[in-house]
Amino acid sequence: MAETTNTATATEAQSTRRNEKVGTVVSTKMQKTIVVEIEIRKAHPKYKRVMKSNKKFYAHDELNSARVGDVVRIREARPLSKLKRWSLEEIVRRSSLAQLDEKSPLDEVK
Repeated sequence: MAETTNTATATEAQSTRRNEKVGTVVSTKMQKTIVVEIEIRKAHPKYKRVMKSNKKFYAHDELNSARVGDVVRIREARPLSKLKRWSLEEIVRRSSLAQLDEKSPLDEVK
């Protein structure tokens, strides 16, 4: 019984140790790699105005399942290449733009 509790807490500690971010896919032109843009909202230290800034992260997408416009959750990983330090955890919401791309104009003509 104690062993199962220790393993459960070990997996929880391991999963919380890695940083996670939620952002939008802006590029899928590389194989097994997506570019995720994350909007950071932060108050200016002196003027207290909320400032928006964007940062791009390269993430590993093993199955090439993400599409442009999808909202995804990425998690920190070991360095996989020069720029890739993140991996795709899950697709939170599919893009409506991706659904339009799947339907080709030729299908409507037939």
